[in-house]
Amino acid sequence: MKRSSYLIKNYFSPKNLEEALKIQEELRRKLKIEPLERKIEKIAGFDASFKEGLIKGGAAVIDFKSKKVLEEKSLIRKTRFPYIPGLFAFREGPVIIELFYSLKNKPDLLILDAQGIAHPQGVGLASQVGLVLNIPSLGVSKTNLYGYYKQLPLRRGSFSFIYHPQTKEKIGIVLRTKDNTRPLFISPGNLLTIKDCLNVLLPLLGKFRMPEILRIAHQISAF
Repeated sequence: MKRSSYLIKNYFSPKNLEEALKIQEELRRKLKIEPLERKIEKIAGFDASFKEGLIKGGAAVIDFKSKKVLEEKSLIRKTRFPYIPGLFAFREGPVIIELFYSLKNKPDLLILDAQGIAHPQGVGLASQVGLVLNIPSLGVSKTNLYGYYKQLPLRRGSFSFIYHPQTKEKIGIVLRTKDNTRPLFISPGNLLTIKDCLNVLLPLLGKFRMPEILRIAHQISAF
């Protein structure tokens, strides 16, 4: 069995809701939110869209230093899991795993249009993918799924922390990427910290609200 098929079968193909929650809990205990140790040369961004029972995943790989696009890739597959809040990883994860293994330029870090640990179960799509692939990962979302934060100034570059509702620990950041524009919600996925998320993302910001790598991935994934 190919490695991608093995990961999809064991970590992204639950038979029911109970099994999905069990997989999430098992993975949550294995997450490592710790300082980034790997040298980052290539970064891959992933996004996906849905249409009439199909999912189209898009991936873009860039050189972190030059920001040059090294590779673009897309795949279309049938959706395998229904839309259930908090379990989006099982709906989008399989095509992202396939995309990762299809890339010629293997990335050192993954950025997903998704949640990391700022998630009701503590393990969103960015965490689940980063963990099973054993690669540093982070999630960037246009909406806040879990946790609370203080409002931040309207200027570009301002940010505040996202806190866990019960433990009060920091689980992410709210970052304004353009003046007077709605912020983004960012959280570590696996093998990096909140500070690392900022260090990686800030150099990737351009004239748009979303980091350029995710904007490209979004375009590739569109039907």
